[in-house]
Amino acid sequence: MMKKITAFLLMMAPVAVLAAGGGDLPLYKADVDLNNQASLQRGAQLYTNYCMGCHSLSSMRYNRMGQDIGLTDEQVAQNLMFVADFSKLPTGETPKMGSLMKNAMPKGDAEKWFGTKVPDLSVIARSRGADWLYTYLKTFYVDESRPLGVNNARFPLVGMPHVLWELEGLKKPVYETHENADGEEVKTLVDYEMVQEGTMSPAEYDDAVRDLVNFLVYVGEPAKLVRYNVGVWVILFLVVLFFFAYALKKEYWKDVH
Repeated sequence: MMKKITAFLLMMAPVAVLAAGGGDLPLYKADVDLNNQASLQRGAQLYTNYCMGCHSLSSMRYNRMGQDIGLTDEQVAQNLMFVADFSKLPTGETPKMGSLMKNAMPKGDAEKWFGTKVPDLSVIARSRGADWLYTYLKTFYVDESRPLGVNNARFPLVGMPHVLWELEGLKKPVYETHENADGEEVKTLVDYEMVQEGTMSPAEYDDAVRDLVNFLVYVGEPAKLVRYNVGVWVILFLVVLFFFAYALKKEYWKDVH
């Protein structure tokens, strides 16, 4: 029985590698900071402007998000609730401050347009990781063979368009050819060459993507903000408790020692 299970796992390993995408492409460091409210606010703005038309955040409510990242209900309603332009969500619900962050795109149409189901991104940062997301959003490139004209080095053949192309611009990959251990010629991605400039400089785009990833990390686990604040006091409490516990231990064991 164990031999059959082992053989099955070995057969499935290549499939898992292909599903992960990107081969051995190294991940860029996102260096997100959940204590940076300005970054979270900019990330929320980017998400609602460029991502939420397709990707819902069905585990997050507008008012909870606003409170956590330092925005009033009025600021959220005026700047981040673009879904309110639609009369109603597919569920028949009219968006309100207490509504979940869902969009108005019918799931059936999304699958027809993009060739696959469009995922909810509530926990994408927890499943993929901040560095993976950061790398993914920085590695779109022009590929005329793809239906949407772009491909992704981190997630090859992905069905998603490069929604941030106006900010970053369009670029093409630069490869180096070398021989592998078996003497076969292989191409390695080493850089990108800009084809069309975007509205942001490369440094500005990197910061924007970092803000967007920072926001998605927050959405994946909003309680982490509370834990960060409580954690400092817990550590201080344990330090003080240590001295009392040590003094009590000495008192109990003084006759023995």
